[in-house]
Amino acid sequence: MTRFTGIDDLLGHVELGASGWHTVDQSRIDRFAEVTGDRQWIHVDPRRAADEGPFGGTIAHGALTLSLCVTFLTEILQVDGVNFVVNGGFDKVRFQAPVRAGSRLRGVVRLLESRPLGSGARIVVRTRAEIEGEKRPACVADQVLALYTDQG
Repeated sequence: MTRFTGIDDLLGHVELGASGWHTVDQSRIDRFAEVTGDRQWIHVDPRRAADEGPFGGTIAHGALTLSLCVTFLTEILQVDGVNFVVNGGFDKVRFQAPVRAGSRLRGVVRLLESRPLGSGARIVVRTRAEIEGEKRPACVADQVLALYTDQG
């Protein structure tokens, strides 16, 4: 975890840090399918995915990978004096490599832009969801956030 002493400290950095590794196993994929209702066989049927799929087994949903970008960010971005953060959404998301069941992912985050917002700041961060042992990331996503300080 990276801890910043305040918004000014955060804005003084470009490379914000890397999360720990997170395993995306079949159980996690199945639980995500249950929550979202997306039970496509490429995600939830290991036998069929191995026999018929192009990846040798099941893969994580793109939406699961994108959701993990939020998890990574909460590990990395700890800013003293900020009492809440509003997720404004994603400006750009690209899925670049499949996440095979059993893979481990981590997020590497950079600050792309920032501007003052009342007593806080509006920032855009880019999260690269890296797959352990792979050259291409699973996902690259630009996320818009509003950070609000204790004074606001």
